[in-house]
Amino acid sequence: MKITKVRADWLHVPIPEERQHRSDFGVTRAFDSTLVRVETDAGITGFGEAKAAVGSAGNNLALAACVERELGPLLVGEDPRDISRLWDVMYNGSRAHYAIARGHVFPVLGRRGLTVSGISGIDMALWDILGKELGRPVWQLIGGRRHAAMPAYASGGWAPTAGIVAELQGFLDRGGFRAVKMRVGSGDGTLAHSIERVKAAREGLGPDIDILCDAHGTFAVAEAKRFCRAVADCHIGWLEEPVTADDKAGQAEVRASTDIPIASGESEFTRFAFRDLALLRAADIFQPDLSIAGGVTEAIRIEALAAAHQIRFAPHLWGGACTFAAGLHVLAAATSGFIVEYSLGANPMLHELAVEDFTVVDGMLEIPDRPGLGVTIDEAFAARYRAE
Repeated sequence: MKITKVRADWLHVPIPEERQHRSDFGVTRAFDSTLVRVETDAGITGFGEAKAAVGSAGNNLALAACVERELGPLLVGEDPRDISRLWDVMYNGSRAHYAIARGHVFPVLGRRGLTVSGISGIDMALWDILGKELGRPVWQLIGGRRHAAMPAYASGGWAPTAGIVAELQGFLDRGGFRAVKMRVGSGDGTLAHSIERVKAAREGLGPDIDILCDAHGTFAVAEAKRFCRAVADCHIGWLEEPVTADDKAGQAEVRASTDIPIASGESEFTRFAFRDLALLRAADIFQPDLSIAGGVTEAIRIEALAAAHQIRFAPHLWGGACTFAAGLHVLAAATSGFIVEYSLGANPMLHELAVEDFTVVDGMLEIPDRPGLGVTIDEAFAARYRAE
């Protein structure tokens, strides 16, 4: 089998005004992603997803061009089943032959950013091809699932103090969730408002619901410490991205100051960044986004680092159907995996891009056993929202 073509389409899906929300990223007016297709001479097409931004919206024009014009040509004529080697071909570029022969990386300039995001989408598609050829789900190819179903948490939580309980309770009721995530940080205007919102949520939801908090990296180190002290009696499940990903030492300082678990990783690229988090003892939970961090191949390596350092694994699944499915497959096979992120914001890329849907029942998500990623692209949807 040989790769014949690599395609990338920027999908831009406007969000109706009544379903938009405001966070520190601004008002979410659209959901954007790059749909990657890897075509083969065997008639099998694999699909993956790459993102130009961690949040919902972002211009993907340069990313789509990177996939089609820079990375794709490196793969045409190659066997798509040589996934690990092709990852190195893309990451190391013209020096890939040195890297493969000598067993360590010789990366070109694009060690982070759009290049690795593009690699991520292509890598997902390669695993999709392998699974489809063998008639097996990706989780079976990487070690087998450890659980037939996994607990999921409802991810959302932008309302101010007066409305936060109603918003979170509405999320909980939609799938029988027992855990929910809310946003804190700069979007609240003041640290006091973030603290007030968390206290209101705990009082309103009671002691039996797990409340997770996500600061999107917007606290300063001192603010994050003060936040942790102020909400200590709320018993939150984790504080996510307390400070910018550019300050890993600062995050380690925050972690050392509290017994609230610290989660991070959605803004990180490759196993090398997660290695640094582990060595600095800066995180209790790793959250790689598979459409940014390096795809399925790199997520397997990141999870191995997590398991070796007694760090738990809960990938960032705020994306489309391909991102969600890829993360779910790795999570299902992961030694340290324990919970699934389930977006409760307006997310047409998750629920409408694919024919299949991922449904949470009584707080649990069944791990599907369809071949490959288990995603059938709705071509009419893709055509409708393809950005020109």
